[in-house]
Amino acid sequence: MASRDLGTVVVTGGASGLGAAIARAIAKNGGTPVVLDRVEPPFDVEHVVVDLADRAAAEAAVRGAAERHGGLDAVVAAAGTDSCGKLDDVPRDDWERVVLVNLLGTAAVVRAALPSLEASEGRVVTVASTLGLRALSDATAYCASKFGVVGFT
Repeated sequence: MASRDLGTVVVTGGASGLGAAIARAIAKNGGTPVVLDRVEPPFDVEHVVVDLADRAAAEAAVRGAAERHGGLDAVVAAAGTDSCGKLDDVPRDDWERVVLVNLLGTAAVVRAALPSLEASEGRVVTVASTLGLRALSDATAYCASKFGVVGFT
């Protein structure tokens, strides 16, 4: 990582878990992470509190980060959520929220970042799951969303 100037990197889901580890690694290696998450990160990092299920808000957050930093060099789409259960066990709104965040939120962030990434010859990293390659009956929404991320990528 240190051999390339990392520049400014938008990290979705960067307040916890894998996303937080990625944001910290970017900062440690000289880059500037900009975290997009529903909650404020528990560490010092530039962030925007935004719900990726709101695609317009997600796009605005990315455009704002690009404007503040004079562009973007990468996007890491690590945000993810789940509502476990079989299709008929998960309330419709919960099921659809998983798809909104995991798939459509990822697409919205990447779409909004494209002009900056094309200008900087930047990179996109999407995070899927092994459940994006095989189905599991108790994770219908998650599998569908992560299959979608694999196909989108």
